[in-house]
Amino acid sequence: MLGLFSKKPSSLLGIDISATSVTLLALSRRGRGYRVDAYAREDLAPNALQDQHIADPEAVAMALSRAWLKSGSRLKRAAVAVAGEAVISKLIEMPAGLSADELEQQLRLEAGQYIPYPLEEAAIDFEEQGMVPGNPQRVRVLLVACRNEPVESLEAVLALAGLTPRVVDTAPLAVERCLAMLAAQSPMASQGAMALVDIGSSLSVFSVLHDQQLIFSREQLFGSRQLSEALERRYALTLPAALQAEREGRLPAGCAEELLQPFEQELQLQVTRSLQLFAASPGQQPVTQLLLAGAASRLTGLDRRLAERMGIATAVADPFVAMALGGQIDARALADQAPQLLLACGLALRGCD
Repeated sequence: MLGLFSKKPSSLLGIDISATSVTLLALSRRGRGYRVDAYAREDLAPNALQDQHIADPEAVAMALSRAWLKSGSRLKRAAVAVAGEAVISKLIEMPAGLSADELEQQLRLEAGQYIPYPLEEAAIDFEEQGMVPGNPQRVRVLLVACRNEPVESLEAVLALAGLTPRVVDTAPLAVERCLAMLAAQSPMASQGAMALVDIGSSLSVFSVLHDQQLIFSREQLFGSRQLSEALERRYALTLPAALQAEREGRLPAGCAEELLQPFEQELQLQVTRSLQLFAASPGQQPVTQLLLAGAASRLTGLDRRLAERMGIATAVADPFVAMALGGQIDARALADQAPQLLLACGLALRGCD
């Protein structure tokens, strides 16, 4: 079982394993809000991950161990995520009144028609979604499946690091959970929909929430990798170093005009296209706010310039802006990395929901 819909485990470490780093985050409930109890980030050795597959489990486990020690957390139970493209989701109808065991047995009998690989190679989970409208004898069930290999790979790495996998989520669901939390906190939520552009390395995701529900999602073959590679090739700068230099006013002459501004223009074009596609979709709502996430969203003044050009209130996503911070949390480091922590936050929220 994937563990997507299991009963709430108490306090979890949300662990995001990306191509360049591992991030560990722990949250707890504080009244109607949350507190950040632990946070740490460790860089990964080059090629530890290749095409979203863990190529060097020992290197990833060592980075996780270092992050866990750095965080000061005593938690060992963790939530991790498989990439969205590795997951199959299907809403199907089943007879009402079945027990959980009966439902699972029936689903396994029928799952073969929805899963394009042998069932013995699949990790499966499901959740009832309520009655079929107009037919109380039938219920809708969300079936989610992926191959065992990515799940077992994540479980093995956590075990090497001395951690216990309790939840294997999907990256889109975890990010959606974090975005729903942000929408609930937004004073503009009642005025329209909230859109998020999560700028990845080679793939970006445009998502729209309305009433804290995901109503539109689109992947775009656009990301920060080309910018990163150009910065290293032309100026011997990594993307984080270039962002830091930009904030401090010490970018090499010509770097902004040659590389940063064309990237920003292409980003605006991609966002405009996504907004146009959403406007033509059946579930369209007026988009009243736009959030930016991912490392490249930290370009100085990017949110302000996009807001001026596109006429939409725009901000860099910060899941922690309304959260209390534990005494060991480096507030400056957390704020600096916040736009890259939506996945880790969504995973950590599994222990608070």
